[in-house]
Amino acid sequence: MLLWDAVDALPVAAERREGYNRLREFGDWIDADRDGCNTRQEVLLGEAIEVPAQTGRCTLEGGRWYSYYDDQYPTRGIDIDHLVPLAEAWDSGAWQWEHSRRVEYANDLSVPHHLVAVTASFNRQKSDKDVAQWLPPYEPARCPYITEWVSVKARYGLTVDTTEKQTLTHLAAQCPNITLP
Repeated sequence: MLLWDAVDALPVAAERREGYNRLREFGDWIDADRDGCNTRQEVLLGEAIEVPAQTGRCTLEGGRWYSYYDDQYPTRGIDIDHLVPLAEAWDSGAWQWEHSRRVEYANDLSVPHHLVAVTASFNRQKSDKDVAQWLPPYEPARCPYITEWVSVKARYGLTVDTTEKQTLTHLAAQCPNITLP
């Protein structure tokens, strides 16, 4: 499906923030496969371009990653970003989900672009903002970012608010012939 068509198909609804508490609603990183590494560590291992040393119960040392938001290759100061932030997911319909589905969303490793290793400063700058409020500062990252944003929203049946939809429509026009992953 083309990005433009996928944006058009996203349902529009008002956001709902009341009741949101990150830890209570989405839980923490889990070790789904019980190998000693939690989701955060699994992403770090999976996205490393220089794999960190792993000791004990998945203590990681060293390593190097590519942070596509800012086109950097950090060796430290790495965060794992929920591409569509947990608060944004909550606002966009996750408030209706069972707790177990929210924990699954927060730890879903089945979609490569759902959780991404990025420079901590840019993850914190982004915080829980949607695409109308924040885009990667590295311009070549913007089309992949919005494509992945739309893909996550569509996969999980999340809505967009009016401003988000307008922004995505405008941005999709700048990314012709891109298909959703």
